Amino acid sequence: MLAGLALGAAVLAGCSSDGASTDCGLDACTVTFDRGVDAKASILGVDAKLIGVDGDKVTLEVAGEQLSLTVGQQATEVGGLYAKLRQIRLFGNSTDFA
Repeated sequence: MLAGLALGAAVLAGCSSDGASTDCGLDACTVTFDRGVDAKASILGVDAKLIGVDGDKVTLEVAGEQLSLTVGQQATEVGGLYAKLRQIRLFGNSTDFA
């Protein structure tokens, strides 16, 4: 399962992860979470963690706040960043959000 979520900010550096990978550009950061592990990432000091996936909905904890996102939903502001779910794949071992 792969879920794509966008965290938008002026991002040049400052991304780290554990059980996840990050790909940061000038104005956005894409995070891919591995499933089945305690997957988390930090973007400019804002912590993001995958809580779960249920059908077309992904639940994350960003900056200590839980939010549920669906594909196509407008970006949601949380922790000074904007989170948007790009995609969910039903196969594989990762959940991707940008």
